[in-house]
Amino acid sequence: MYDWDEKPELNITPLVDVMLVLLAILMVTAPTMVYEELIQLPKGSKTDPLKKAYSIEIRVTKSKDVTIEKVNYDFDKFPDEFILFAQNKDKGTPVTISADERILYKDVMHILKSVKMAGFTQVSLSTNG
Repeated sequence: MYDWDEKPELNITPLVDVMLVLLAILMVTAPTMVYEELIQLPKGSKTDPLKKAYSIEIRVTKSKDVTIEKVNYDFDKFPDEFILFAQNKDKGTPVTISADERILYKDVMHILKSVKMAGFTQVSLSTNG
């Protein structure tokens, strides 16, 4: 006969196992979900396209030939010649130094120092990567 006063035992182990599996699945898939909000950008006023800004490019070859705007300069006399070249130039003009990778570091620094001494502030060294 059945005893009505007996309290039933609740076995929650299978429920916990299922919840842990669902939690693991959620944790694995949540970082891969991408939410994209579509936005509509405002219309801008139509303007002339930007003109390429003037810049000075200094090229130094393996044999220490220095070229600026298709004019060759002597490497040893470059500081003085560059100061003369830069007299009529805006000191805010970007200067790019493209040097052969086979020349010595000190030779590139010689060119860089000369450009800085002439008063240019926006100087960069160009690379191939």
